[in-house]
Amino acid sequence: MPIPTWDPAQYLRHAGHRARPFTDLLARVPELPTDPPRIADLGCGPGNVTTLLAARWSTARVTGYDNSPEMLDRAHVEHEGPTPGGGHLDFAHADARTWTPAEPYDLIISNATLQWVPGHVERFATWVAGLKPGGTFAFQVPGNFDSPSHVLMRELTHTARWKARLSDTLRHAYAVHYPQRYLEKLADLGCSADVWETTYIHLLEGEDPVLDWVKGTGLRPVLTALADDPQAREEFVAEYRAALREAYPAGAHGTPFPFRRIFAVARKES
Repeated sequence: MPIPTWDPAQYLRHAGHRARPFTDLLARVPELPTDPPRIADLGCGPGNVTTLLAARWSTARVTGYDNSPEMLDRAHVEHEGPTPGGGHLDFAHADARTWTPAEPYDLIISNATLQWVPGHVERFATWVAGLKPGGTFAFQVPGNFDSPSHVLMRELTHTARWKARLSDTLRHAYAVHYPQRYLEKLADLGCSADVWETTYIHLLEGEDPVLDWVKGTGLRPVLTALADDPQAREEFVAEYRAALREAYPAGAHGTPFPFRRIFAVARKES
């Protein structure tokens, strides 16, 4: 699967709904072992939720890591610099598939990123090893790969019209694991782990809002693969739009969009 090109403006069109799981994850993170703490946000995107880390731990030195130049450019311009509590927020290029902590961290946290990292469970040992004693590794990932938004997308890429160009573009249904697998792995690494799942029912507004949502995330690999063929790109989106309209009909108050997410907070032994 090629690395997609990201569009920060499109991603941020649903910033409020996208930030909700991060705030729920952050609420379960315990106090950190040192002050000022050292924090890594792995897969920080445009940095809008990374600022919430600096708000909670005002003295912290927080670094957001991402492999998208477009996302990092936005983060540098809008969020980088000293924080009101005396801490500092910065951003750097890194790929979660290979990133290894170069210094001990009090908190390594990741928001809706690890689903893009094949074999991410096998990276846990490296990241837990990079925590200070009593430090925390926390993440949330979407658990909706069997939802119509993703199933229809995958099915479309395997039709006769698109198979040759797109059949290897998207992630499979097993891009994330069951909560039990995450709990077992983190416990095997000697962590006390809290793992849970939540299904949000986002009420989206506007025309074709589910399509608008996935244009910022799940559809990016397809949009990237067809970037050099605007006509084909428009034709794919039109087919996908029609399928989404049937799967997610608008109601009297907007379009309900169920979205399951999986959370984990793991504390390393002191």
